[in-house]
Amino acid sequence: MYNRLEEIKAMDKSSMTFSEKKALRKEVRTIKANLRSSNSGVYLSVGAIIIIILLLILLL
Repeated sequence: MYNRLEEIKAMDKSSMTFSEKKALRKEVRTIKANLRSSNSGVYLSVGAIIIIILLLILLL
């Protein structure tokens, strides 16, 4: 998927029609959404980290 994104970035879009550009934008959005959803990491906000640290301090 990364390779396809690089191919799209390297394309000369000046000679494309509006509908072709629109299709490319839709494809890029779909690929980026798939890449975001495939990441299976755990994300914590700063507030959540502070609360966890405070709980650990209070319990220990």
